[in-house]
Amino acid sequence: MPLFLPPSKAKPSPPPLKTDDRRAVLVGLGVWALLLVVALVVPEVRTTGEGRWLGSCVAGLVLGLIALAHVHRRERRSR
Repeated sequence: MPLFLPPSKAKPSPPPLKTDDRRAVLVGLGVWALLLVVALVVPEVRTTGEGRWLGSCVAGLVLGLIALAHVHRRERRSR
């Protein structure tokens, strides 16, 4: 299999797939929110780990909200 094909022999690229990125981000946000609730309810999680569990859950939620805003802005621009 050659590593480089001349443009005359190369096949055209397929069109991009339509995906629902908002749904994937919302599922991720839901998972982080569920983990945050578990970290707040289970006392062993709060007392051990020096707050790393809570910080990780909050960071996941914040990054998920940023990703949701990015997906929304990208979809609005593509219309």
